[in-house]
Amino acid sequence: MPFAHLAGLRAYYRLEGNGARPVLMFSHSLGVDHGQWDSQAAGLLPRFQILRYDIRGHGATEVAPGAYSVEMLARDALALADALGIRRFAFCGLSLGGMIGQWLGAHAADRLTHLVLANTTSRFADPAPLEQRRQTVLREGMRAVVDAVLGRFFTPETLAADWPVVATVRRTLLATDPAGYAGCCAAVRDLNQTELLGRIGVPTLVIGGRRDQSTPWPANGEVIAAKVPGAKTLLLPSAHLSNIECARQFTAALEEFLSA
Repeated sequence: MPFAHLAGLRAYYRLEGNGARPVLMFSHSLGVDHGQWDSQAAGLLPRFQILRYDIRGHGATEVAPGAYSVEMLARDALALADALGIRRFAFCGLSLGGMIGQWLGAHAADRLTHLVLANTTSRFADPAPLEQRRQTVLREGMRAVVDAVLGRFFTPETLAADWPVVATVRRTLLATDPAGYAGCCAAVRDLNQTELLGRIGVPTLVIGGRRDQSTPWPANGEVIAAKVPGAKTLLLPSAHLSNIECARQFTAALEEFLSA
């Protein structure tokens, strides 16, 4: 398995494709892992070198103790690129991954060619639910939150249809280390990046889901799109994991945006 050592943290990554192609880095949502991007990786591999990784505390990446911050997670992404000798790359993040992308766009725009921010926010008006979830998983484990999280990840129709990918996401969520999940909950709880959005100096696409209960478009994606200079937008008929529920539309939008 490919691992990189980032200032003492052992991080899992997958780098696929022709080394002569431009690099596209994907960053996943809270509670899943790099496998969230399987469909996009398969669809875009002919045109890009695809870099996926497991965020600190998730998947096969080590769990560091304590609370994390978005800046810490963003610096992990930069350290991974450095370890692999990748100077510039396009970045696509969803939810927590999109929060990481905002920080990169504001603080490391020289490293990015394009930025995609999907189903994300720059600040939660009420961070209390994140703190409650953090405490719940530390006290009771991941099983205590799995049904509520899946109910936000997917629409009722998708859950009722029993898609195989939903079962995969459920297993991944249940297998996530509660300490790592809680560490990232703290990063989301403390998120406050709205004032940074105007500093993002890279072509940006903001994607939202019309049925996203976690980051509803009007108070989240729409705000980001209004504040990021020149941002383009796309709304999909999905819940939170739009890249899974609307995989073809999401991948097509990425290909069009990144090729412009």
